[in-house]
Amino acid sequence: MPVFSYDEFSLFHENASEWDLDVPGPSVQRFFLAVDGLRQLSGLRWGESDPEIVLVHGGAQNAHTFDTVALALDRPLLALDLPGHGHSDAGPFGASAIANHALDLERALEQLTRGALPLVGMSLGGLCSILVAAERPDLVRSLVLIDITPGVNADKAKHITDFVNGPRMFDNFDELLARTIEHNPTRSVSSLRRGILHNAVQRPDGTWVWRHQQHPQSDLSAPDAGDLWEKLGALTMPLALIRGMARGSVVDDDDEAELLRRVPEATVIHVADAGHSIQGDQPVELAKILERVCF
Repeated sequence: MPVFSYDEFSLFHENASEWDLDVPGPSVQRFFLAVDGLRQLSGLRWGESDPEIVLVHGGAQNAHTFDTVALALDRPLLALDLPGHGHSDAGPFGASAIANHALDLERALEQLTRGALPLVGMSLGGLCSILVAAERPDLVRSLVLIDITPGVNADKAKHITDFVNGPRMFDNFDELLARTIEHNPTRSVSSLRRGILHNAVQRPDGTWVWRHQQHPQSDLSAPDAGDLWEKLGALTMPLALIRGMARGSVVDDDDEAELLRRVPEATVIHVADAGHSIQGDQPVELAKILERVCF
Protein backbone atom coordinates (compact mmCIF):
# COMPACT_ATOMS: atom_id res chain seq x y z
CA MET A 1 0.00 0.00 0.00
CA PRO A 2 1.31 3.48 -0.83
CA VAL A 3 2.32 5.70 2.08
CA PHE A 4 1.80 9.36 1.32
CA SER A 5 4.43 11.82 2.45
CA TYR A 6 2.79 15.07 3.52
CA ASP A 7 4.51 18.42 3.89
CA GLU A 8 1.84 21.07 4.32
CA PHE A 9 4.18 23.82 3.09
CA SER A 10 5.28 22.07 -0.11
CA LEU A 11 2.17 22.56 -2.23
CA PHE A 12 1.87 26.33 -2.58
CA HIS A 13 3.50 26.22 -6.01
CA GLU A 14 0.53 24.17 -7.21
CA ASN A 15 -1.93 26.82 -6.01
CA ALA A 16 0.08 29.56 -7.73
CA SER A 17 0.41 27.59 -10.97
CA GLU A 18 -3.25 26.64 -11.18
CA TRP A 19 -4.35 30.28 -10.85
CA ASP A 20 -1.48 31.90 -12.78
CA LEU A 21 -0.21 33.80 -9.76
CA ASP A 22 3.28 35.26 -10.15
CA VAL A 23 4.16 35.51 -6.47
CA PRO A 24 7.31 34.71 -4.50
CA GLY A 25 7.43 31.69 -2.24
CA PRO A 26 5.42 32.64 0.83
CA SER A 27 6.63 32.73 4.41
CA VAL A 28 4.11 30.57 6.28
CA GLN A 29 4.35 29.12 9.78
CA ARG A 30 2.03 26.86 11.74
CA PHE A 31 1.34 27.94 15.30
CA PHE A 32 -0.41 26.46 18.32
CA LEU A 33 -1.78 28.37 21.28
CA ALA A 34 -3.71 27.47 24.41
CA VAL A 35 -7.38 28.43 24.55
CA ASP A 36 -8.54 26.89 27.83
CA GLY A 37 -5.52 25.38 29.57
CA LEU A 38 -6.25 21.92 28.16
CA ARG A 39 -6.75 22.44 24.44
CA GLN A 40 -4.82 24.18 21.69
CA LEU A 41 -6.06 26.07 18.67
CA SER A 42 -3.85 26.02 15.59
CA GLY A 43 -3.54 28.02 12.43
CA LEU A 44 -1.27 29.45 9.78
CA ARG A 45 0.58 32.74 10.00
CA TRP A 46 1.29 34.17 6.54
CA GLY A 47 4.08 36.73 6.40
CA GLU A 48 6.41 38.02 9.07
CA SER A 49 4.69 41.33 9.92
CA ASP A 50 1.67 41.91 12.11
CA PRO A 51 -1.41 40.31 10.51
CA GLU A 52 -3.74 42.57 8.58
CA ILE A 53 -6.75 40.23 8.24
CA VAL A 54 -8.06 37.01 9.81
CA LEU A 55 -9.65 34.15 7.82
CA VAL A 56 -11.87 31.43 9.33
CA HIS A 57 -12.88 28.37 7.30
CA GLY A 58 -16.14 26.42 7.11
CA GLY A 59 -17.20 23.12 8.60
CA ALA A 60 -15.11 20.06 7.67
CA GLN A 61 -12.44 22.37 6.19
CA ASN A 62 -9.20 23.81 7.59
CA ALA A 63 -6.95 26.85 7.30
CA HIS A 64 -5.43 25.63 4.02
CA THR A 65 -8.73 26.23 2.23
CA PHE A 66 -7.57 29.87 1.94
CA ASP A 67 -4.09 29.14 0.52
CA THR A 68 -4.78 30.53 -2.95
CA VAL A 69 -6.61 33.53 -1.50
CA ALA A 70 -3.65 34.23 0.79
CA LEU A 71 -1.20 33.97 -2.11
CA ALA A 72 -3.30 36.37 -4.18
CA LEU A 73 -3.69 38.85 -1.31
CA ASP A 74 0.06 38.81 -0.60
CA ARG A 75 -0.52 40.38 2.83
CA PRO A 76 0.44 39.23 6.32
CA LEU A 77 -2.57 37.38 7.67
CA LEU A 78 -3.88 34.64 9.93
CA ALA A 79 -5.86 31.60 8.78
CA LEU A 80 -7.25 29.69 11.76
CA ASP A 81 -8.31 26.07 12.26
CA LEU A 82 -11.65 25.82 14.08
CA PRO A 83 -11.77 23.45 17.07
CA GLY A 84 -11.80 19.84 15.92
CA HIS A 85 -10.64 20.83 12.44
CA GLY A 86 -7.22 20.88 10.84
CA HIS A 87 -4.60 20.73 13.57
CA SER A 88 -6.74 22.21 16.37
CA ASP A 89 -7.86 20.16 19.35
CA ALA A 90 -11.54 19.32 19.47
CA GLY A 91 -13.84 21.04 21.90
CA PRO A 92 -16.22 19.06 24.13
CA PHE A 93 -19.45 20.30 22.56
CA GLY A 94 -19.38 18.97 18.99
CA ALA A 95 -18.29 20.12 15.56
CA SER A 96 -21.12 22.62 15.05
CA ALA A 97 -21.10 24.29 18.49
CA ILE A 98 -20.69 27.84 17.24
CA ALA A 99 -20.86 29.57 20.63
CA ASN A 100 -18.00 27.47 21.98
CA HIS A 101 -16.01 27.83 18.76
CA ALA A 102 -16.48 31.60 18.94
CA LEU A 103 -15.11 31.70 22.47
CA ASP A 104 -12.01 29.81 21.33
CA LEU A 105 -11.59 32.25 18.44
CA GLU A 106 -11.84 35.20 20.82
CA ARG A 107 -9.15 33.74 23.07
CA ALA A 108 -6.93 33.13 20.05
CA LEU A 109 -7.37 36.64 18.65
CA GLU A 110 -6.54 38.14 22.04
CA GLN A 111 -3.15 36.44 21.82
CA LEU A 112 -2.49 36.86 18.10
CA THR A 113 -3.54 40.41 17.29
CA ARG A 114 -2.77 43.87 18.62
CA GLY A 115 -6.03 45.52 17.68
CA ALA A 116 -9.22 45.17 15.68
CA LEU A 117 -8.78 43.50 12.28
CA PRO A 118 -11.08 42.55 9.41
CA LEU A 119 -12.58 39.14 10.25
CA VAL A 120 -13.59 36.94 7.34
CA GLY A 121 -15.69 33.87 8.08
CA MET A 122 -16.88 31.26 5.59
CA SER A 123 -19.96 29.11 6.33
CA LEU A 124 -19.61 27.69 9.87
CA GLY A 125 -16.69 30.07 10.40
CA GLY A 126 -18.94 32.95 9.40
CA LEU A 127 -21.56 32.10 12.00
CA CYS A 128 -18.83 31.89 14.63
CA SER A 129 -17.45 35.21 13.43
CA ILE A 130 -20.84 36.91 13.91
CA LEU A 131 -20.67 35.92 17.56
CA VAL A 132 -17.08 37.11 17.89
CA ALA A 133 -18.02 40.48 16.36
CA ALA A 134 -21.03 40.79 18.65
CA GLU A 135 -19.22 39.85 21.84
CA ARG A 136 -15.82 41.38 21.13
CA PRO A 137 -16.12 44.36 18.76
CA ASP A 138 -12.73 45.50 20.03
CA LEU A 139 -11.24 42.58 18.06
CA VAL A 140 -13.19 43.07 14.81
CA ARG A 141 -12.76 46.13 12.58
CA SER A 142 -15.08 44.79 9.89
CA LEU A 143 -16.92 41.53 9.28
CA VAL A 144 -17.09 39.64 5.99
CA LEU A 145 -19.39 36.63 5.60
CA ILE A 146 -18.61 34.17 2.80
CA ASP A 147 -21.78 32.47 1.56
CA ILE A 148 -23.50 32.33 4.91
CA THR A 149 -26.20 34.14 6.88
CA PRO A 150 -28.14 33.21 10.00
CA GLY A 151 -30.79 31.93 7.59
CA VAL A 152 -28.91 28.66 7.15
CA ASN A 153 -30.97 25.58 7.97
CA ALA A 154 -30.79 21.82 7.56
CA ASP A 155 -32.47 21.86 4.14
CA LYS A 156 -30.15 24.49 2.68
CA ALA A 157 -27.05 22.75 4.04
CA LYS A 158 -28.15 19.17 3.27
CA HIS A 159 -25.93 18.72 0.22
CA ILE A 160 -22.93 19.72 2.34
CA THR A 161 -23.71 17.72 5.46
CA ASP A 162 -24.53 14.65 3.36
CA PHE A 163 -21.04 14.77 1.89
CA VAL A 164 -19.04 15.50 5.03
CA ASN A 165 -21.00 13.05 7.18
CA GLY A 166 -20.51 10.24 4.65
CA PRO A 167 -18.18 7.26 5.13
CA ARG A 168 -15.93 7.65 8.16
CA MET A 169 -13.12 5.61 6.63
CA PHE A 170 -11.74 4.96 3.15
CA ASP A 171 -9.67 1.94 2.17
CA ASN A 172 -7.26 4.01 0.08
CA PHE A 173 -6.56 7.51 -1.21
CA ASP A 174 -8.10 6.86 -4.64
CA GLU A 175 -11.42 5.92 -3.04
CA LEU A 176 -11.42 9.16 -1.04
CA LEU A 177 -10.47 11.20 -4.09
CA ALA A 178 -13.20 9.61 -6.22
CA ARG A 179 -15.91 10.50 -3.71
CA THR A 180 -14.59 14.04 -3.44
CA ILE A 181 -14.58 14.49 -7.22
CA GLU A 182 -18.13 13.16 -7.42
CA HIS A 183 -19.35 15.81 -4.99
CA ASN A 184 -17.24 18.69 -6.39
CA PRO A 185 -17.67 18.46 -10.18
CA THR A 186 -16.63 22.07 -10.85
CA ARG A 187 -13.21 21.79 -9.19
CA SER A 188 -9.98 20.57 -10.77
CA VAL A 189 -8.71 17.14 -9.75
CA SER A 190 -5.37 18.64 -8.73
CA SER A 191 -7.04 21.10 -6.36
CA LEU A 192 -9.18 18.36 -4.82
CA ARG A 193 -6.16 16.10 -4.38
CA ARG A 194 -4.30 18.95 -2.68
CA GLY A 195 -7.28 19.65 -0.46
CA ILE A 196 -7.48 16.03 0.65
CA LEU A 197 -3.82 15.96 1.58
CA HIS A 198 -4.42 18.97 3.81
CA ASN A 199 -7.72 17.72 5.20
CA ALA A 200 -7.32 13.96 5.67
CA VAL A 201 -4.81 11.65 7.30
CA GLN A 202 -3.56 8.18 6.43
CA ARG A 203 -3.65 5.77 9.36
CA PRO A 204 -1.00 3.11 10.04
CA ASP A 205 -3.14 0.42 8.39
CA GLY A 206 -3.25 2.43 5.14
CA THR A 207 -6.85 3.59 5.47
CA TRP A 208 -7.80 7.27 5.29
CA VAL A 209 -10.01 9.43 7.49
CA TRP A 210 -10.98 13.09 7.35
CA ARG A 211 -9.17 15.10 10.00
CA HIS A 212 -12.39 16.41 11.52
CA GLN A 213 -13.77 12.88 11.82
CA GLN A 214 -10.92 11.72 14.06
CA HIS A 215 -12.70 13.27 17.02
CA PRO A 216 -15.76 12.21 19.05
CA GLN A 217 -18.94 14.15 18.21
CA SER A 218 -17.45 14.95 14.82
CA ASP A 219 -20.60 14.82 12.67
CA LEU A 220 -21.57 18.21 11.28
CA SER A 221 -25.10 19.54 11.30
CA ALA A 222 -26.66 22.82 10.32
CA PRO A 223 -25.80 24.92 13.40
CA ASP A 224 -28.54 26.28 15.59
CA ALA A 225 -28.21 29.96 14.73
CA GLY A 226 -30.32 31.01 17.69
CA ASP A 227 -30.62 34.79 17.82
CA LEU A 228 -27.81 35.42 15.33
CA TRP A 229 -30.07 37.63 13.19
CA GLU A 230 -30.55 39.88 16.21
CA LYS A 231 -26.84 39.93 16.92
CA LEU A 232 -26.06 40.64 13.27
CA GLY A 233 -28.50 43.54 13.20
CA ALA A 234 -26.89 45.09 16.26
CA LEU A 235 -23.34 45.12 14.86
CA THR A 236 -21.72 48.52 14.48
CA MET A 237 -18.72 47.65 12.28
CA PRO A 238 -18.88 47.47 8.46
CA LEU A 239 -20.49 44.26 7.20
CA ALA A 240 -20.18 42.52 3.83
CA LEU A 241 -21.79 39.38 2.44
CA ILE A 242 -20.03 37.62 -0.44
CA ARG A 243 -22.54 35.25 -2.02
CA GLY A 244 -21.90 32.45 -4.47
CA MET A 245 -24.40 32.45 -7.31
CA ALA A 246 -23.79 28.97 -8.73
CA ARG A 247 -25.23 25.66 -7.61
CA GLY A 248 -24.20 24.73 -4.08
CA SER A 249 -24.65 28.07 -2.33
CA VAL A 250 -26.57 27.97 0.95
CA VAL A 251 -27.67 31.62 0.70
CA ASP A 252 -30.92 32.45 -1.10
CA ASP A 253 -32.64 35.71 -2.04
CA ASP A 254 -34.68 35.75 1.16
CA ASP A 255 -31.49 35.51 3.23
CA GLU A 256 -29.94 38.39 1.33
CA ALA A 257 -33.07 40.51 1.73
CA GLU A 258 -33.23 39.80 5.46
CA LEU A 259 -29.58 40.75 5.90
CA LEU A 260 -30.17 44.06 4.12
CA ARG A 261 -33.33 44.69 6.10
CA ARG A 262 -31.42 44.33 9.33
CA VAL A 263 -28.23 46.05 8.14
CA PRO A 264 -29.24 48.38 5.28
CA GLU A 265 -25.71 49.74 4.90
CA ALA A 266 -24.21 46.27 4.40
CA THR A 267 -22.33 45.49 1.18
CA VAL A 268 -23.52 42.46 -0.81
CA ILE A 269 -21.36 41.08 -3.61
CA HIS A 270 -22.36 38.24 -5.93
CA VAL A 271 -19.72 35.92 -7.36
CA ALA A 272 -20.65 34.15 -10.56
CA ASP A 273 -19.30 30.65 -11.20
CA ALA A 274 -18.90 30.06 -7.47
CA GLY A 275 -21.00 27.90 -5.21
CA HIS A 276 -20.71 27.65 -1.45
CA SER A 277 -16.91 27.40 -1.36
CA ILE A 278 -16.03 30.68 -3.06
CA GLN A 279 -12.43 30.43 -1.84
CA GLY A 280 -12.14 27.16 -3.75
CA ASP A 281 -14.19 28.02 -6.85
CA GLN A 282 -13.00 31.61 -7.41
CA PRO A 283 -10.13 32.34 -5.00
CA VAL A 284 -8.49 35.12 -7.00
CA GLU A 285 -11.80 36.94 -7.41
CA LEU A 286 -12.42 36.54 -3.69
CA ALA A 287 -9.00 38.06 -2.93
CA LYS A 288 -9.86 41.07 -5.14
CA ILE A 289 -13.15 41.50 -3.30
CA LEU A 290 -11.46 41.32 0.10
CA GLU A 291 -9.01 44.01 -1.01
CA ARG A 292 -11.99 46.27 -1.78
CA VAL A 293 -14.09 45.66 1.29
CA CYS A 294 -11.42 45.19 3.98
CA PHE A 295 -8.66 47.69 3.19
